[in-house]
Amino acid sequence: MIGKLTGRLEHRSTDHVMIDVGGIGYLVYCNERTLAALPATGETVALYTDLLVREDLLQLFGFTTLLEKEWHKLLMGVQGIGAKASMAILGALGPDGVSRAITLGDWNAIKAAKGVGPKTAQKVVIELKDKAPGVMAMGGTLAQATGEAEVQVIETPGGADGAAQAEALSALVNLGYAHGDAASAVARAADTESETPTLIRAALKLLAPKD
Repeated sequence: MIGKLTGRLEHRSTDHVMIDVGGIGYLVYCNERTLAALPATGETVALYTDLLVREDLLQLFGFTTLLEKEWHKLLMGVQGIGAKASMAILGALGPDGVSRAITLGDWNAIKAAKGVGPKTAQKVVIELKDKAPGVMAMGGTLAQATGEAEVQVIETPGGADGAAQAEALSALVNLGYAHGDAASAVARAADTESETPTLIRAALKLLAPKD
């Protein structure tokens, strides 16, 4: 299994790139967001990868974070969601947007992806909602995974539900929310919720922009 590639960006197209690794060119399919985040042709690039194996096909899909790769694998596990639809969802929303949409049950956001109908979008939310908190807690980037970036230490709240609050806080910080704002939202949500999934959903609602 090829889990990560690091090499020179040899060529880019509308839906894939070629990465030269030790003289071997790997074709890696990426969504629009990932393609836009890649360096210029000729520069060094690193991508997490997932290999799709079929009888007549081998395809590599590339991602800039483990969070994005994990969502791709989970989305592919939903009936009706193939590689093309998964990449469309991630391209439209990004991994953080997918995390928020599924956690909040916002199937309309999933439906906004090209080629994804309302019934399939609802199925995605229903089947993956319970898995969202664990995926969100992963977060991280290539730099963090390789020790090249400073990882923020999150203090664990005290009390009987301290573990759930810590997991919810970690998930929100990994989504990009400021530590103070996330901690405040989790503390407020903890007044009525005690389980990690419901804590995250309640905190996200508190953090959502007010009209």
